[in-house]
Amino acid sequence: MKRTLHTVWLVARRELQTRVRTRAFVLGTLLMALLVLAFPVVMLFAGASNAPEDDLSASDSTTRLGITPSANGLAESLERKAGVDRPAISIRKVADTEMGKNLVHEGELDGVVAGTPTAPELFVEQHVFPHLERALTTITYNNQLDAEMSDAGLDPQAVRDRAGQGEVAIISMGQSQDAADGPMAGISDAEKAQRLIIAMISTFLLYMFLIMTGQMIAQGVVEEKSSRVVEVLLATIRSTELMAGKIVGIGITGLIQFAVIGVLGFAAATATAVLTLPTFTVAGLLGWAVLWFLLGFTLYATMLAAASSLVSRQEDLQSVITPVIMMLIVPFFVGVSVLPNNPDGTAGTVLSMVPGFSPMLMPMRVALGGVPLWQGALSVVLSLVASAAVLWLGGRIYSNAVLRTGARVRLKDALRAS
Repeated sequence: MKRTLHTVWLVARRELQTRVRTRAFVLGTLLMALLVLAFPVVMLFAGASNAPEDDLSASDSTTRLGITPSANGLAESLERKAGVDRPAISIRKVADTEMGKNLVHEGELDGVVAGTPTAPELFVEQHVFPHLERALTTITYNNQLDAEMSDAGLDPQAVRDRAGQGEVAIISMGQSQDAADGPMAGISDAEKAQRLIIAMISTFLLYMFLIMTGQMIAQGVVEEKSSRVVEVLLATIRSTELMAGKIVGIGITGLIQFAVIGVLGFAAATATAVLTLPTFTVAGLLGWAVLWFLLGFTLYATMLAAASSLVSRQEDLQSVITPVIMMLIVPFFVGVSVLPNNPDGTAGTVLSMVPGFSPMLMPMRVALGGVPLWQGALSVVLSLVASAAVLWLGGRIYSNAVLRTGARVRLKDALRAS
């Protein structure tokens, strides 16, 4: 056993050193790091640019309104609306209606209010001030109501005070919102939005890295087989040790990239205040993502290594690895299309515990919140069992097909030989 582990590590170290020193690895890692760092920075500047624009619209779009002496009772109420309704309202007293109309025509005023506080008239050049119309309508209604109450011998303020003491008794006949939300109860909308962003980004990164590292495994197997290097290697080590070493070495290579991207993204999002979730929450989500990367990589890399050992040419590689890649693509699209809307639905819950679907669906469900511990533990156990079975079967297929060059080895023949 000690010799086997040492041999596996030697092969893994060779794969790791060979790949991390390549220009493609360095440039690819830098490019992905820059993209991840750019996202929170862009979000920060986008949020900062919106605030000044809102302030500018509030000051530069102030509505200039004239008030005639007969409507002067509206001035105080309209001024109280300034700064509440946008655009704000600026009041200017005018001598009479005609003077106000002239100022409107000359562009010095946007409108002039005449008439009385209970029956006002608004003169404008064009009907383009809905906020002003709403303010005047509300104020006029209150003035008319006060006048009617005064005519009836009532104190308008006292009536309003008594009316303001009324309360509505709300009796729920169904389940509460917290109960309806289920495991997501008590989570604010802002936290839900951030969890959704983390879920989508982590799922995409998992999908991308599983595809990338899986392709590395497949291409590496075919390269060694077509160049006959594998024959030299298998003269000194066993085929299962060679396959295991390649999986471990390339897995560590992908894990380094995945960890770098995740840590940099978390640091940038926290520094720019784009991400406000507690640190331990984000750390837990990153931990789950790393765990599922390792489980998913072990499962898919083994299948890809076994599948790629059936062919000897790069031209034939896609035909044997496409079915395995499709087993990764389908869970990805199920995750991004189904889980965000209903992470606790029956379909999402069941599929997230099925080996093969788990690496994509379970970390997304965890990021969205509310996954019971037993479901997470069960999905990990089932994936470990499936990985062990795939490692055993894939190792036998690899052992019986990797030395057979020329025409494509049929899966049936490889299984029969095993």
